[in-house]
Amino acid sequence: MDLSVVIAVYNEENNINILYERLSKVVKKLNLSYEFIFINDKSIDKSLEKIKKLSKDDNAVIYIDFSRNFGHQIALTAGLDYAKGDKIVIIDADLQDPPELIEDMYKKMGQGYNVVYAKRKTRKGDSFIKKFTAKMFYRLLSKVSSVDIPLDAGDFRIIDRKIADVLKQMNEQNKYIRGQIAWAGFKQGYIEYDRNERNTGKTGYSYKKMIRFALDGITSFSDAPLKFATFLGFTVVIIVFLIMLYALYSRFILHNYVQGWTSTILTVLFLGGVQLISIGIIGEYISRIAANVRKRPMYIVNETNTEK
Repeated sequence: MDLSVVIAVYNEENNINILYERLSKVVKKLNLSYEFIFINDKSIDKSLEKIKKLSKDDNAVIYIDFSRNFGHQIALTAGLDYAKGDKIVIIDADLQDPPELIEDMYKKMGQGYNVVYAKRKTRKGDSFIKKFTAKMFYRLLSKVSSVDIPLDAGDFRIIDRKIADVLKQMNEQNKYIRGQIAWAGFKQGYIEYDRNERNTGKTGYSYKKMIRFALDGITSFSDAPLKFATFLGFTVVIIVFLIMLYALYSRFILHNYVQGWTSTILTVLFLGGVQLISIGIIGEYISRIAANVRKRPMYIVNETNTEK
């Protein structure tokens, strides 16, 4: 198998056929043996029905139906687990990432790259808030991470079998695939493009999911939040020590030792806030440790027409 295309699907019934047609044109133009792996993340529309219909007409169409919604990154992980191609493309089904770019990415891999990712120049259709928060997140992650994670790049990319085999060894529950690929190293290049609006439908990434995704990225590849909590603790100790010196000075030198409600309540609130922030940061890391210690399967397949 020359090429596997891994496609995460959640409520994309209006995009399935268009995506299939555009992908087919690309791979046929490249004259490759291929498979299209659609991972249905428990869509509530007719996405699965359309994928099954395609699979009856084309043996290259593979479907994996989850028992419940496990999330975008887990869906991509399942696709990588089942992929048999020497090269593997990761793409979403919303058509924001143009399938036609696969041709250029595939050819660039011929220059000796193990990974070629698509770097966004512009993002059409996204609100100002989404663009701004995404830009800030990528730059914050770049600053705090010990791994050089590419800026302004999503999961749309092509990887070789060597990278895929490395990813299979990473069994952590809170997946951040683009970070894992960057962590693996090897020779990585990119192609710039303008990202389109969604063809139809609404994004499955709410702001709540985006925040969770950002936390997964930061906590998976950086211990900076823990260091921040430690720094915050030391800072508070110094401030409290200075307040103690001032209190002793006021008591024995100035003889002004009337207890003030304002200073007391501010000190209590400040210390309480620092403690809660620190406990919350530690809790995020502990929850990830607990999830991995349980060793539950990352996903459960309800139905598929292929084998690993």
